[in-house]
Amino acid sequence: MKAMIPAPALLALAMATALGTAAPAAAALQPKVDAAAEECQRRGRSTPKAEPLYPQATREAPSEGASQRMGQRLNKLGEAFEKEQYAEVRELADAIIAEERANDYDKAYAAQLAANAAYSEDDSAAAIAYLQQAVEFDALDNNGHFQSMLMLAQLQAQEEQTDASLATLDRYLQETQSDKADDLALKGQLLYQAERYAEAIPALKAAIEASENPNGGWVQALMASYAETGQTAEATALGEEMAAKTPGDKRAQINLASMYMQAEQMDKAIEVLEKLRAEGQLTEDREYRNLFALHLNTEGGEQKAIEVINDGLQKGVLEENHQTYVALAQAHYFSEQTEPAIEAYRKAAPLDEDGETYLNLAKVLAGEGRDAEAKEAAQQALDKGLARPQEATQILSR
Repeated sequence: MKAMIPAPALLALAMATALGTAAPAAAALQPKVDAAAEECQRRGRSTPKAEPLYPQATREAPSEGASQRMGQRLNKLGEAFEKEQYAEVRELADAIIAEERANDYDKAYAAQLAANAAYSEDDSAAAIAYLQQAVEFDALDNNGHFQSMLMLAQLQAQEEQTDASLATLDRYLQETQSDKADDLALKGQLLYQAERYAEAIPALKAAIEASENPNGGWVQALMASYAETGQTAEATALGEEMAAKTPGDKRAQINLASMYMQAEQMDKAIEVLEKLRAEGQLTEDREYRNLFALHLNTEGGEQKAIEVINDGLQKGVLEENHQTYVALAQAHYFSEQTEPAIEAYRKAAPLDEDGETYLNLAKVLAGEGRDAEAKEAAQQALDKGLARPQEATQILSR
């Protein structure tokens, strides 16, 4: 009669999300006014207008431009920015913002450049404050005004100010009427991060539909949102669609396996992962670990689990740790291969934090009538520590 050895628990496949711990980094804004443009303006010559980035915006751009009285100081500010003298940029910008003679455009432009300078110095808090000023002065043209607003939303998200970021982004989307995929995706990702999954779904779907080549992170966030709201069929269908479109994309295949697992279609999950293994695409410890766990939790799957574990160890992908060797031992044990099970337990036991693995080894040895070895393992289990030492004591008393 075999000793009772606990079977391994199924290891859940970790589904990737797009946001991680931070929202996408904000790109630095380009200054609207430079020294040459200021010079042309003062001399009365026209300058070419930038192409409008927000043709559907509801906001009417202000007509007021840079004031002549602040021209020299604005030029100096622009030159410092171009030279990446960020400390000087912020000092000059602060002085312009505090200047009573400066108009709102002068101040908004200064705040915009100061925000870029602060961001370049990794001072996100200051960048956020400057951007809030740039938006509140409401004096930049639509390109500069709405780029500042978008960068503000991005930085608020990066600093995990999710509610503030969503409020800023909602204002941005409402006033610009933007249907750009990146903008819609940012909202969807933020809603996902805020665990507002049902609201994230339409935003992420709109972003994916608006893009010819959707970002994989958007798709992952949408699949995760489906899964979190119990829409497993939709998540699986999306995973199958993306995997079919990009058969060479490992991440799409891993996501599909994850969806199959959540739908309790373990045979399909195994099929996907085994195909990746055959192609040499399983390159991470957790990927092999998920696959052998699936086999171990499948009826009669022990031999395949052994094959996967040995393959991962041979390739140096699977870590030679306690969990790996315990899984190998259990796969051998439950497939009636006692000697390899003992060998694996001997490797696993010293790596365990307590004496439980030594105790399992002692049980297997005792079941095989190898009492001297069983007693030695039982004593090692006691020496290392057991929550319930009675079983080890019983083996020692034989």
